[in-house]
Amino acid sequence: MKIAVIGGTGLIGSQVVRDLNAAGHEAVPHSLSTGIDILTGQGVDAAMAGADVVVNLTNSPTFDEASLAFFQTSMDNLVGAAARAGAGHFVILSIVGVDEVPELDYYRAKVLQEDILKAGPVPYSIVRATQFMEFVDAVLSWTTDGDTVRLPRTPIQPIAAADVAATVADVAAGAPLNGVLNVGGPDTYPLDELGRITLSAKGDKRSVTVDDGAGMFAVVHGDVLTTKPGARIAPTRYTDWLK
Repeated sequence: MKIAVIGGTGLIGSQVVRDLNAAGHEAVPHSLSTGIDILTGQGVDAAMAGADVVVNLTNSPTFDEASLAFFQTSMDNLVGAAARAGAGHFVILSIVGVDEVPELDYYRAKVLQEDILKAGPVPYSIVRATQFMEFVDAVLSWTTDGDTVRLPRTPIQPIAAADVAATVADVAAGAPLNGVLNVGGPDTYPLDELGRITLSAKGDKRSVTVDDGAGMFAVVHGDVLTTKPGARIAPTRYTDWLK
């Protein structure tokens, strides 16, 4: 199959392209660097010409309220182009529990992205993943004050980007789900414990203190960011990934 991977040069997209091509498909990466602009629509129709499947892995440049406009405009352009190209499957990557954290602008924006896809004319699949292992360092940096990292006890189920990419590639190569597939890592940790494990493995002398009001995950209720029965569980453990 010919598969257009929008955002195909990023952390997840580049691995999805690699996995799909290794499986014998023709996966073509597209991004600003290859000449397409998903906000103006420039180059989008040409990128999707002849594509059987479209995978959209682009992301908003901000996590604030502006992300709503980003996903509205980009999805309108991409879904319209996919329909004109006759694509039979449109795949996006979203977040486990995204519809249960309306307090976060970015999560509401991702729900909007999902809703636009669901309402469109192209058969679709939504892959919802838990938090990436690659982003844990950034999460710690958000609430670092000197030698102390303040973290809430929010349950987190970290997943390796490579496992996310493998799942997206697998879904893209299959029949449209017209629904959602959840995928998460094999282990769940309170975020404060995840922070301590990370710092210890890196020889980082910062200490972690529990602060249930610190950072963006402070507004998360219970275990909504972890998978429920029926989800796909990826193989890579966080402690192994750290090594």
